[in-house]
Amino acid sequence: MYNIDMEKLHTPVLLSEVLASLKPHPGEKYLDLTAGYGGHARKILDVTRQYKGSVLVDRDEFAINYLKNEFPSTVELKHTDFYNAVLQLTECGKTFDLILADFGVSSPQLDMEERGFSFKHDAPLDMRMDRRQTLTAKDVINKHNERELAEIFVKYGEEKPGRAKLLAREIVHHRPVQTTKELAEIIASKSRYSKTHPATKVFQAVRIVVNSELEQIEKTLPLLPKLLNKNGRLGIITFHSLEDRLVKDFFKEAESHGEESELTVITRKPIVAEKVELVINPRARSAKLRVATRN
Repeated sequence: MYNIDMEKLHTPVLLSEVLASLKPHPGEKYLDLTAGYGGHARKILDVTRQYKGSVLVDRDEFAINYLKNEFPSTVELKHTDFYNAVLQLTECGKTFDLILADFGVSSPQLDMEERGFSFKHDAPLDMRMDRRQTLTAKDVINKHNERELAEIFVKYGEEKPGRAKLLAREIVHHRPVQTTKELAEIIASKSRYSKTHPATKVFQAVRIVVNSELEQIEKTLPLLPKLLNKNGRLGIITFHSLEDRLVKDFFKEAESHGEESELTVITRKPIVAEKVELVINPRARSAKLRVATRN
């Protein structure tokens, strides 16, 4: 059983900015594609009061089990990834007035030591958002060859090629690598001091591969306008440049067809956290919110 302090559950980032940008109104149907522990959903549904027809999605069973106890039974919960949720909802002809996707890792996933997401804890290399899948971080680290690992670190961690090759070589030399602590120490042994932990980029890269995060986003974005009612609002929160670039390019393409454009982009520049929020929730420092409306 995982230990989790229910008083310190995921603090939703950019909450006031989300509410100000999406402008929820009573009676509007809401779709949360990454509901987590319901931080954004709770505040939005407090305004809309439209529980029937609203849908909360998450692929983490801990989040889903928590949501079951926190929201009325009339709110539909989907225990799946957001891409498959969008496919299912589209097939059923469902539409919404508000859609939100927060692509960040939830705090409980990082804080549950056994989940293996963080280099701050010593735990088995796991990093699965959905524990029903078989691929783990241990598989990625121990089964890819040196060249493949280096490519992963560059593509998904944005490491410099030379450093990526160095780290890949060192990891292969020390295999099998079983725990987050082992991996972090291998990386640290080949790193100079920096403000951020030297393993940050590698852990990000491995997590993205384990959970197919960028592929999921790429496949999901073009489908979202079909789920929005006319004048519906779409908000997307990202946490690193790879995600944000995908969203930025999608918004640009979606409104590039003149009168036939599906979306109008509201945020010409992404909305970021205010200093006050950063004091309370440091994990919001890299969060970016982009918003568009359905034409």
